[in-house]
Amino acid sequence: MDQGLTARIRENIVLYGALAANLGIGVAKFVAAGITGSSSMLTEGVHSCVDSGNQILLLYGQHRAKRAPDAIHPFGYGRELYFWAFVVAILIFAVGAGVSVYEGYLHILEPEPLRDPLVNYIVLAIAVALEGSSWFIAMREFAKAKGGEGWWQAIRQSKDPAGFIVLFEDSAALAGLVIAAIGVWASHAFADPRIDGIASILIGLILGLVAMLLAREAKGLLIGERADPKVVETVRGIVAAHPAISAVNHVRTIHTAPDAIFVAVSADFVDSITMGEGETIIEQMEDRLRDAVPILSSIYIRPEKRENAATLTPPTASAE
Repeated sequence: MDQGLTARIRENIVLYGALAANLGIGVAKFVAAGITGSSSMLTEGVHSCVDSGNQILLLYGQHRAKRAPDAIHPFGYGRELYFWAFVVAILIFAVGAGVSVYEGYLHILEPEPLRDPLVNYIVLAIAVALEGSSWFIAMREFAKAKGGEGWWQAIRQSKDPAGFIVLFEDSAALAGLVIAAIGVWASHAFADPRIDGIASILIGLILGLVAMLLAREAKGLLIGERADPKVVETVRGIVAAHPAISAVNHVRTIHTAPDAIFVAVSADFVDSITMGEGETIIEQMEDRLRDAVPILSSIYIRPEKRENAATLTPPTASAE
């Protein structure tokens, strides 16, 4: 294995780990569903297939997002990853949740005769071990990235959807496995195969909830979200500290990729500064900003009188 491939696998260890786990689990679940006729096991098999497809889409999105800027897309293709993240959310909702609820409904209407559940329990135990390993990798990597922030705050602030999507998927998968195990056990304990169908519907509802949460986060990234407030304050502080600047009117940022930020600064220059001096000062400030925040991919500093600078309306609660 060449070093380039090794580096890519290490970079995307969360996605590759989840993909390997879901492919193996999916095959085992379908075999178990075919042998035992379990609706919840069939649902879990579909769930694993959807998750596998999602990881492939995210890997594809990451590959596409790394294309260099060109004349048509001068800021690059980084936000294409956000598009594929939104597609993943739709697939989880439409295929994962939809098929789970539908299969559970059919199983309640026409329940399968009860069979020996031993195969189900064996497959579920294997699935918990593999899914738990994938979940642990995702949790460990996300914990490194979030730093001292709270979990939910870190998810809301994250600009890299691959990490939190896998974390959400694996958490939903583990919850689904628990529900499937309870459904299989209760069906036999109470001699009522319809309980297995109810378990399938519950799994579908969990997937639907996860899909809506992911869609909300992906939508925000697609529309365009500002950089971390600490980055904004760093930019403002560097520009404001220059003796040629009398005031920083505003600093506006947007992520063009998880690791790339476009920043536009409106600053009121001292009136005695000439055009030539202003150009030199702007170049100096851009160099300082790139040194302080390496992920600033594009920097625009506009000289503008404070009284002429446009202001933004604060977001309302309904817009959050």
